[in-house]
Amino acid sequence: MKQQNFHLVTHALCPYVQRSIITLEEKSIVYTRTDIDLANKPTWFKQKSPMGRVPVLLVDENRTLFESAIICEYLDEVTPGSLHPTDRLEKAYHRAWIEFGSGILQSIASLYNAKDSASFHKIHAEIHSKFRIIEGEVSGTPFFTGEQFHLIDAVYGPIFRYFDVFDSFTDLNTFTNLPKCQWWRSALRQRKSVQQAVAENYPAHLVQFLKNRDSYTSQLILTEGM
Repeated sequence: MKQQNFHLVTHALCPYVQRSIITLEEKSIVYTRTDIDLANKPTWFKQKSPMGRVPVLLVDENRTLFESAIICEYLDEVTPGSLHPTDRLEKAYHRAWIEFGSGILQSIASLYNAKDSASFHKIHAEIHSKFRIIEGEVSGTPFFTGEQFHLIDAVYGPIFRYFDVFDSFTDLNTFTNLPKCQWWRSALRQRKSVQQAVAENYPAHLVQFLKNRDSYTSQLILTEGM
């Protein structure tokens, strides 16, 4: 198979982009990256992304893949080794919990867009309940099912990163009494590929994004003087 050229189109804050970058880094794939402004999408991007979302992967600049799950699966399949379990049932199990993670990301978006305290805390309680469910599935060793890093870990790294930033301006205590989730969160925070998925200014950039939401989260940030 000839060497393929990979060009990833991204946005600096997108957690789905982070999944793709983590996969690229874990598989040691050479790629180029272009960040775009989703509020002012270039014309060429509209032609490449039928759903108008990032990430988009250009393969040899003549074939376009979109949706992070598809991109990650493809990258995993065309390179040596696999970030999925070899057992088919275990692989399907991982995929199911990847979808669960996507649901948490939707809840996080609802959280930072909540307009008042009651809505904010109601959504956070729902997120906390989802992590209580995950607590019963996590292995209690560094990653989701043990010592080996998998695609599912690439999905949850960006999820936990949100709470690193949230914890800088509010005491949510999301992972109180969830020791396995806390250990998993810590292991992912230390993983090089997870660290490399965002720029050093990511926390400040995310805080500014949240501050501009005109939401309850914005009020919390302003109260902290950030």
